[in-house]
Formats: sequence, structure tokens, C-alpha cells
Amino acid sequence: MASAREMRLRIKSVKNISQVTRALETVSASKVRKAINAVTATRAYATKAWQVLKHVAEQPGRDSLHPLLAERKAVNNTLVVVVTGDRGLAGAYNSNVIRFTASRFDPNPAPVKYIAVGRKGRDLLIRRRKNVIAEFSNLPAAPTFADVSSIGRLAVDEFMKGAVDEVYLVYTDFISMSRQVTTVKKLLPLELGGEGRVEEYEQKPAGPSAAYEYEPDMRVILDEIIPRFTALQVYQAILESQASEHAARMIAMRNATDNAKELVGALQLAYNKVRQQAITNDILDIVGGAEALAQ
Repeated sequence: MASAREMRLRIKSVKNISQVTRALETVSASKVRKAINAVTATRAYATKAWQVLKHVAEQPGRDSLHPLLAERKAVNNTLVVVVTGDRGLAGAYNSNVIRFTASRFDPNPAPVKYIAVGRKGRDLLIRRRKNVIAEFSNLPAAPTFADVSSIGRLAVDEFMKGAVDEVYLVYTDFISMSRQVTTVKKLLPLELGGEGRVEEYEQKPAGPSAAYEYEPDMRVILDEIIPRFTALQVYQAILESQASEHAARMIAMRNATDNAKELVGALQLAYNKVRQQAITNDILDIVGGAEALAQ
């Protein structure tokens, strides 16, 4: 059994760790509120962009309207944009994203290339010997559209020049403080009827759909809005992932603080037993010495 001094050192060490985890929980709670506000602020613009794009792309001859809408006859290469965090201490947040990505794309019949957004995801993908063609890390705590638009442009460029035939986006969808869901979304060629958070926030009009007039030309608008909307989806996915990361870290640090408190209680009980045993032994030694002197 450990000595009383060793027990005191362990108790002090665990208390220090609990102070750190409590501080990290407080910081994450502050950051997650800001991240949620940023996610909410992008939804109105994303919804309107989706409505306009959907109206344009549902016109007859979709495949001939724009190259980003055309389905490839054969898929020879696949590109996956994986969004994770730059830091750990967020529970299973980063590993869940990579585990989900592996389960989804390891059986893929075509070769898969990866764009890693986040240092943790990059390291885990490289450790799994995946083909990472680009990585974006150390993003600002509150990224703007300009900060992440290069990610969307890279995905569009890879698709346009024929290096890949389809592009997917893997990120963590923020549902609530206690629930974050890893999600995959097909970016290119654009799936207007596919899954996505944008559709959930789209307000369905009760009457007939609005008619749009386009100036100067539908193709000119498509050339502008489709690449921008692709980058917008990446931007919103990063905001969703940041909110999910902060929420996961806050919960992980809260659990770590609670576990540290429980461990301190158990160590304190063990320390009291050790100290009581030491006091009992000292009393027995004193009593034994007194009896020896009396004889």
C-alpha cells in the first residue's frame, strides 16, 4: 500500500488536473455559444442560395446547364473533404469522424483522395496511410467565408479539371449540446434532392413557387452561384463542426472534472485509512514499549 506522503501527492495532483479540466470546460462553454451564433447567422443566406440554385438547376437539360451539375458516366476517382479539429481533449470527436470516414469510403470501388480540414484529422488519415492531397489547419476561432473559401475552390478545381469525378463532404452536424452527428454530404456533382441541413431550414411556401427573372443570363448566374454555393456548404460544415467540437470538449471536460472529484474522494478515503493505520501502529508501538519497560 502507498505511504501517506504518496497518497497526499496523488490527491494534490488529481486536484490540479480537475482545476485544469474545469477551466477548459468554462472556455469551451463560452466558445460553443459563439459557434452556435455563427452557425445560426449563416442559415438565412444558405437557405436563400439553395432556393435560387434549386430553381435554376431544376430547369430542363440540367446536365447541359453547368459542368458541376453533370453526372459523370464513370467514377474513376473520389475526393472527400474531412472536417475535424486542430486540438484534442474533445472525447471521441475526432476519432469518430475518421472512423465514420473509413467505414464509408474504405469499401469505395474507386480510389479516394482526401482534403483534411483540421490537424487531428490530417494526422489520423496519414496514420491510416490515406492519400491526403491537401490539408487546412489552424483556422481562426471565428472563421469568415474568405478564410475557408479556398477549400471549396480546391474541390471545384479538382472536379472541373477531371482529377476526380465526385466530391463528398464529411463533417459533424451540430444538433444540440448533447448530440452531434457525423454526416456525409455529396458536394459534386450537386445533388439537389440529397440530404443536408439547408433543406431542413428551407421554408416551404404555401402557394405556388415564385418565378425568377435572370439578368444577364442563366448560365452566367450558374457560373457564379454554383461554385460559391459549394464553398458555402464547406463553410457551413466547418461552423457546424466547430460548434460540435466545442460542445464535445465541454462535455468531455465536465466528465473529466466529475471523475477527478470522485477519484479525489476515493483517494482521500484511502489516505485516511493509511493515516489511521499508521496512528494505530504508533499507538501499538508505544503500548508495547511501555509494557516492556514495566517488566
